[in-house]
Amino acid sequence: MTPIDRLIAEQDITRLITQFGLLNDSADWAGVSAMFTDDARFVRPAGGDPVVGHDAIRASFESRPPRKSCHLITNIVVDVISTNEASARSTLVLYAAPAGASEAGSPALIGGFRDRLVRTSEGWKFAERTGFLDLKVSFA
Repeated sequence: MTPIDRLIAEQDITRLITQFGLLNDSADWAGVSAMFTDDARFVRPAGGDPVVGHDAIRASFESRPPRKSCHLITNIVVDVISTNEASARSTLVLYAAPAGASEAGSPALIGGFRDRLVRTSEGWKFAERTGFLDLKVSFA
């Protein structure tokens, strides 16, 4: 892999990670689930059992109550392992409120994701995405 190929892979993966937040905030569950491989494993930042498989991941998002959210994803570090494999880490700040609300009723959540990614014929996808929470920030 040339240095340019590595930079392109890092940029493509960074875009995928950022796009995940944007599609999640717009409730585009088909778009979110398309970012995962058919046999992917996903663990929400709030925890719980892993959701396994593209279709199950989509169904898990569709089953959530409607909400308004803003995922701020930053501190993205991509490690390209090979032409077709990479890992990444990112930091998440999440603001959420019930659908239709104009103010976030819950505290901000700070956490992140640890990702394992693979290059497919459709580009980079999440093979494993594990979220975690570190802090709840209450506004006084």
